[in-house]
Amino acid sequence: MIEKERISIAEAAARTGMSMQTIRIGLQQGRLKFGTAVKTSTNWTYHIPRKAFEQYLETGEVSAELQVNKIREILKEILK
Repeated sequence: MIEKERISIAEAAARTGMSMQTIRIGLQQGRLKFGTAVKTSTNWTYHIPRKAFEQYLETGEVSAELQVNKIREILKEILK
């Protein structure tokens, strides 16, 4: 089920017309607000909630509520 709630870097790149590297860097720098990037040791993990991404495609932005929910999901994963 989680896979349906999230999209991959490849899907985000294809649907925005950006390269996968641009998506990764945008998430790492916090410039693309539809997802997050978390660095653990030397690797990056990316989290793109489908709902936030769809909203971004429709409006060009992500609501504060979705951003807060995104942060909660990430914290849950980190604290497991």
